[in-house]
Amino acid sequence: MRQNSVRGPRARKSVPGAREKDGAGAPADGAAEPSEETGRDDEAGGGGKGAQAEKDTSAGKGTQPGKGEKPRKDGAGSKPPRSRRARAARIARWAALCLAVLVLGTSAAGWFYYQHLNGNLKKDALNLGDKRLDRSAANAAGQRPLNILLLGSDSRNSAANVALGGAREDADRKPLADVQMLVHVSADRSNMSVVSVPRDTRVTIPKCTDPEDGKVYKETNRQIINTSLMNGGPGCTVAAWEELTGIPIDHFMMIDFSGVVSMADAVGGVPVCVDNNVYDKLSGLRMEKGTHNVKGEQALQWLRTRHGFEDGSDIGRTHAQHMYMNAMVRQLKSGTKLSDPDKLTDLAEAATKALTVDKDLGSVKKLYDLADDIKRVPSGRITMTTMPWVSDPWDPDAHVIPKPGDAEKLFSLVRSDTALDGKDPKKDDKGPMPSGPASPKDSIAVTVFNGTGTATQPVVTGRGAEIAAALVKQGFAKATSDSTPRAQADTTLSYAKTSQRADAEALAKALGLPERAVRMSTAVDGLTLVIGGDWRTGMTYPKADDATADDKGAKPGKAGKPGQGEQSGQGEKSGKPGDDDKAQGDDNPKDGKPKKEADNKAPESADPLNGNDTSACMKVNSLNRF
Repeated sequence: MRQNSVRGPRARKSVPGAREKDGAGAPADGAAEPSEETGRDDEAGGGGKGAQAEKDTSAGKGTQPGKGEKPRKDGAGSKPPRSRRARAARIARWAALCLAVLVLGTSAAGWFYYQHLNGNLKKDALNLGDKRLDRSAANAAGQRPLNILLLGSDSRNSAANVALGGAREDADRKPLADVQMLVHVSADRSNMSVVSVPRDTRVTIPKCTDPEDGKVYKETNRQIINTSLMNGGPGCTVAAWEELTGIPIDHFMMIDFSGVVSMADAVGGVPVCVDNNVYDKLSGLRMEKGTHNVKGEQALQWLRTRHGFEDGSDIGRTHAQHMYMNAMVRQLKSGTKLSDPDKLTDLAEAATKALTVDKDLGSVKKLYDLADDIKRVPSGRITMTTMPWVSDPWDPDAHVIPKPGDAEKLFSLVRSDTALDGKDPKKDDKGPMPSGPASPKDSIAVTVFNGTGTATQPVVTGRGAEIAAALVKQGFAKATSDSTPRAQADTTLSYAKTSQRADAEALAKALGLPERAVRMSTAVDGLTLVIGGDWRTGMTYPKADDATADDKGAKPGKAGKPGQGEQSGQGEKSGKPGDDDKAQGDDNPKDGKPKKEADNKAPESADPLNGNDTSACMKVNSLNRF
């Protein structure tokens, strides 16, 4: 944190040897000062001794030289004796010493405060699963997209959290992740996409190992995603997200009840809107129709309210959270809360005390750098979405599952770093056009990796060698395989130099790869083909018509419906998601023809909300009005 400067007249007063000057620049007490360069008295208007005498007379001191001073015989003035020069030197040394101590002191204070903020942060492992996805590849400019998982914990592990969250009987229960949002920041930082998954979504939660006690939690497809936090911590929720979406997670941030309250207070409140009077007895939210600036406990009530909005399910709650987050981003980007040092300090204290982060993000500097990176995204290029869903056939009144087709489309757009608002200019991730034709097949070298062992699916043994052998048969004699483990949902063909583009396109054509799979990347040395989880069989990449959406959890597993003793929700029941999935929009209009949606934007079933949309207002559940 920047410290106040020690310069200026106020600082000079506090430094030994400094003197306050009047408006003309002369010493305020009228006494003459020895010149630093010559040791002679300052001469005003060329006065010499006469000028000094005039000043001394006006000061009531007469014309006698000061104590210990001897006038020069030529009457032109006197040179300060050795003792005076020594005194001036001592003053200068003391001034320098005090300034050094002051500078070091403020630096130390800043350092200690920085360490204090670092100490506030709680840190945990990023991923507790056995299968982890590779990081998103860098683009032609060397930039990588960022994927950050935001979690809201219902932990009641403190008196403050119990008071805010109620349910004292749950004080010793492991927390649940009731709020889950993936923040995707594009590689070029031009846009940001947010994807919420309702807490009551039944998914496959992979095997996780608790780093604290070594306990192993077996893989299950019988629980909803918010219970993943109980299986060792936020790192298991990260593993579940990679399992569900195929999106590699770079960082996570988790906040609890009291953290939400303190952050809302530090920001100064967040504007939200309801279209009618609302009262939810379970969350405590009571609000009249219109726009309100929520802070403190009311902000927490807003974020936790479910029964008061829309159809009373968890889906409405995600929409309310999107409205809150959009408004908070606009508040912070406006800078009104960051111009006051005291408010900035309050925000820093609140944020660091409220957060649990992954170990790679576990310092104030890294958080600041991340925030500085994200703030470049314009509010109008932020899109909030909810994972498209349908009722869970195992428990249609309480749980949901990913909607086949639409959910995978949303996840695929994020994986390919495509903005969800459909406003991306047509990107050419392949870099400049080649200046000449492709090289002969037998001289094109390519390394093939097996990336089929994703978080979603087991590895197809020998898949990389199989594709490399198929390329050799086609005449690409220099195709080789590398057994280094990789893991990614989508097949990619990357190259490092513009001169290799034509060769990459020739390879892609031979394999039937789509244009989006070919990209220029600084992360590779030469032509690099990674066979992803989307190409598990066959020698030619499957066509779009042949590909099937693999939404994990969309179909009941072999184990059948969970037994009565199985944990299926924890906490409050979600309520029915809605009859015939009305919340998902009308996929079959009156003319009987399904709506055709653009391939480069989020499906309407994801309920996209733009970051600049200040007109959005939560629809109040008719059963919770007053």
